Amino acid sequence: MGLWNKVGRFWLFGIFLFILFFSTSAWAKKSSELQTVQVFFENDLFGDTDKYYTNAVQITWLSNDLKRYRDDPRLPDWSIPVIRAIPFSGDPESIHNVGILMGQQIYTPSDIQATALIENDQPYSGFLYGGLALHSKTHVILDTLEIVMGVVGPAAQAEFSQNTVHDIRNIPTAKGWDNQLHNEPAVRFSWQRKWRVQHTTFFDFLENDLISHAGMTLGNVRISGNTGGEIRFGHNIPKDFGSDVIHAGAGVSAPVTRRLKSAKKPFGAHIFASSQVEAVLHDIFLDGNTWQHSPSVDKKPLVADLSVGIAFSYDMFKLTYRHLFRTKQFDSQKQGQVIGSLTLTLSF
Repeated sequence: MGLWNKVGRFWLFGIFLFILFFSTSAWAKKSSELQTVQVFFENDLFGDTDKYYTNAVQITWLSNDLKRYRDDPRLPDWSIPVIRAIPFSGDPESIHNVGILMGQQIYTPSDIQATALIENDQPYSGFLYGGLALHSKTHVILDTLEIVMGVVGPAAQAEFSQNTVHDIRNIPTAKGWDNQLHNEPAVRFSWQRKWRVQHTTFFDFLENDLISHAGMTLGNVRISGNTGGEIRFGHNIPKDFGSDVIHAGAGVSAPVTRRLKSAKKPFGAHIFASSQVEAVLHDIFLDGNTWQHSPSVDKKPLVADLSVGIAFSYDMFKLTYRHLFRTKQFDSQKQGQVIGSLTLTLSF
């Protein structure tokens, strides 16, 4: 156990160094080229609970716009032929971005004070990860391919993260982390496409748009397919592809193309509503470890998300809050879950 905990800390430190290398290199770029940093925070505290999908953080950095992926010097030469084989990567009409991400997700059962294993309830688990994202976009389409590697289990340091925060907030710590999933290397490949299918302006100061999406995920962490959409209404809606929660293949809310940077607007505000339906074939946080016996539950094959939110943008900043309701994810779950998602986006 001690060795795996050290592995988790070294993995987290390695991801941090990787992002530091990319981001410091990015600052050396011309100031006229646009980059984006996005910080996600999600917690069921907004629903006044402390269970199931209970907390997650993710930091994503997206490069400036590239005419070709090979124009980014941080990509190794051997990766270029692989990227060229991706169907959407060679579209001459598209603008490309290279992104990196790191994050941690925490899952707990409904009673975090019980020390014994709780049968037929969400297993304790954590997921610590880092990854590479490739974005290809036109004015109306965004394709995102995401490759994530990480670890599930004690090495993900979820117990440390949750109980440290609980100590700081002076609330009872979770007592059942000895029953969490076992350590397992985690790999996740995902693809998502977004379409800006409609945009309308009213009275010269109000507008609305509609963004649809579809995607799929493969790997020992998750195997699933999803589809959904988002409608936005407000003043000076950003020319991006909407907002996202933390999920495989999430698109960063960067402007459509760098040509629009000079046309950025000083202030905007909008409300939005979105929905998603996902067919889930495998979910390690419910099905348990892939190669070892571990706690598990009988998952639901279909899960739906319904959410509403509000976003404010000023210059190159965007702050988004989403209140999300998720239907039951496993058979013995008593009710669906409410999650709050807060996202800060900075384009520079």
